[in-house]
Amino acid sequence: MVERTLWWPVAAADEVGGAPLAVTLLGQALVLWRDDQGQVHALADRCPHRGARLSLGTVVAGQLQCPYHGWRFDGSGRCRAIPALPGFPPPSSHAASRYPLTQAHGMLWVCLGEPACPVPPALPDLPPRRVLHGPFDVATSAARAVENFLDTAHFAFVHEGWLGDAGHAEVPHHALAYTADGRPVVPDYPAWQPRATARAQTGAWVRYRYEVLSPFAALLQKQPEGDAPADAYVMWACPVGDEGCRVWFAQHTTDTTTPEAALRDFQAAIFAQDRPILESQSPKRLPIHGGEAMCAADRLSAAYRRYLRELGITVGVC
Repeated sequence: MVERTLWWPVAAADEVGGAPLAVTLLGQALVLWRDDQGQVHALADRCPHRGARLSLGTVVAGQLQCPYHGWRFDGSGRCRAIPALPGFPPPSSHAASRYPLTQAHGMLWVCLGEPACPVPPALPDLPPRRVLHGPFDVATSAARAVENFLDTAHFAFVHEGWLGDAGHAEVPHHALAYTADGRPVVPDYPAWQPRATARAQTGAWVRYRYEVLSPFAALLQKQPEGDAPADAYVMWACPVGDEGCRVWFAQHTTDTTTPEAALRDFQAAIFAQDRPILESQSPKRLPIHGGEAMCAADRLSAAYRRYLRELGITVGVC
């Protein structure tokens, strides 16, 4: 299963504080916790003793303590103490399952197997101000969520008065390209938007650039006409399972004056328009082997589905 060799975002780095955090990846329950050196670790959210959720426990002296019998585990998953047997050195068979974890782009990433690549997707140079939006839990597959992010034909209907209007519903001709490793890119896409950004007061033409970064991640760069601020949005989607995902949007912007609360409100409003449509789609898994009608306006969607198929992705697709 190729998904078990890839890195997936499971939480924002600042979500893990002094208490354990429960997350789910590819149907696997995990617990994230921070030791007394500030290092974050990922273990299976199951004590090997009696199966209790370790995420219900606490961090004691830099070790994760099970809430049931107090067994303590270090960052490698090794059991270091059994309170009921103070003089007993726990053997390796008493260890909790550990998973590789790394930090990048303000996110924590986990791989459930042997990583096929050393780091999560690389990003180009982006505007310096970063605001992370989310997480948003969505009752659809990660693939459906990413395809929606890449889709422009819905602007005039789902985001009427914001990112589109009925008078500009046409999808103009645009080029489709590919990176050296086969990821789809739309280098330039013109869109008329009544309110392209949180600070916009009037409509404007906006130039878009789309790039698929990895199976369930994509980058959108947008530049309104004139001297309006430039924005880039990175969508990180965690496949919780085949029909559920957790999504973050990392906004990189040259806008240095709009309050963070206003930026958050704008993105929350946009995604609130997307969510009911996404959760209404049937099937929730993205059909990458046919079964849904396509038209010329769906060129990037078709390329994205082909990319997933060529990678051998199986989670959240059909």
